[in-house]
Amino acid sequence: MAVTPGLEHTRKAIGWAARDTSGVLSPFNFTRRETGEKDVAIKVLYSGICHTDLHNAKSEWGPSFYPLVPGHEIAGEVIEVGSKVEKLKVGDRVGVGCMVLSCRSCKSCDENLENYCPKMILTYGAKYVDGSITQGGYSDLVVVDEHFVITIPDGLPLEAAAPLLCAGITVYSPLIYFGLDKPGTHVGVVGLGGVGHMAVKFAKAFGAKVTVISTSPSKRKEAIEHLGADSFVVSREEDQMQAVKGTLDGIIDTVSAVHPLLPLLDLLKSHGKLVIVGVPDKPLELPVFPLLARKGVTGSSIGGIKETQEMMDFAVKHDITPDIEIIPIDYVNKAMERLVKADVKYRFVIDIGNTLKPSS
Repeated sequence: MAVTPGLEHTRKAIGWAARDTSGVLSPFNFTRRETGEKDVAIKVLYSGICHTDLHNAKSEWGPSFYPLVPGHEIAGEVIEVGSKVEKLKVGDRVGVGCMVLSCRSCKSCDENLENYCPKMILTYGAKYVDGSITQGGYSDLVVVDEHFVITIPDGLPLEAAAPLLCAGITVYSPLIYFGLDKPGTHVGVVGLGGVGHMAVKFAKAFGAKVTVISTSPSKRKEAIEHLGADSFVVSREEDQMQAVKGTLDGIIDTVSAVHPLLPLLDLLKSHGKLVIVGVPDKPLELPVFPLLARKGVTGSSIGGIKETQEMMDFAVKHDITPDIEIIPIDYVNKAMERLVKADVKYRFVIDIGNTLKPSS
């Protein structure tokens, strides 16, 4: 839906925006708010492309506000800080993920789970407290409350850090929460895309045994030889699925397409958890009988700010980086087309700093 911002800001910005449900992006001049006393202004240098960006650009998860500037995997440099900012200074290497504000007073916020706050505000496509609509990282500049800014450690390239702010934390958080971070734990990863390949890398760093479950036999070599998975199962091959039946402590399901859950539940041990982090656009069918063996189906969504910082620090300590393809901003529509076809290994990252120009 088209929207007139509730407040016209004064700080000029440029980005690429979708104007309608076609999802096609093009150059867009707009404004950001001035830096408030607790705000940090960030020069965007890199922005990852998440499948969520595609869904929202096309209003596939409900009506989006247009014009819409996507991007919630933002890495850059602090260029200005407000008078009451405490933890950041000009020149710091920082990132912004999927949220830019929460109420800071509810139970979830008190427990450092701002991502589950009922008043959490998304980085783009959401109404901010001043009535304006948030715009994301496919732009030259963002202004964010310092609490929601992540410090990117030295030694971690900014372009590699960007996808960690969504794809990375999306799998790190459930691995920790559901106890799948223990050495010797047997973890299944369904889907080997931008999120799935990060699940393999983090699970292996925790010392888990990892089995990748995929519909594509062609991904076997990549999963085992490049990403370090211990085994690979083609979900359409009954004998392969039967061989790992009842062996997994947990499964991280990253698939965003409609798919059957029964074959996955059969792979779990009793007390095992199937954790869904992908978001299909239609409901999934949930069979009851496998659940009677004390197997559970649950979900998880990104992570809180404290946990996201911990994830970033863990990643640099264990040399965990996503596999990325860096692109110029004017390639973004082609990248979206390729994303639909899963034609990327494994995350597109837009080089905002070098390719987003006023003349674009």
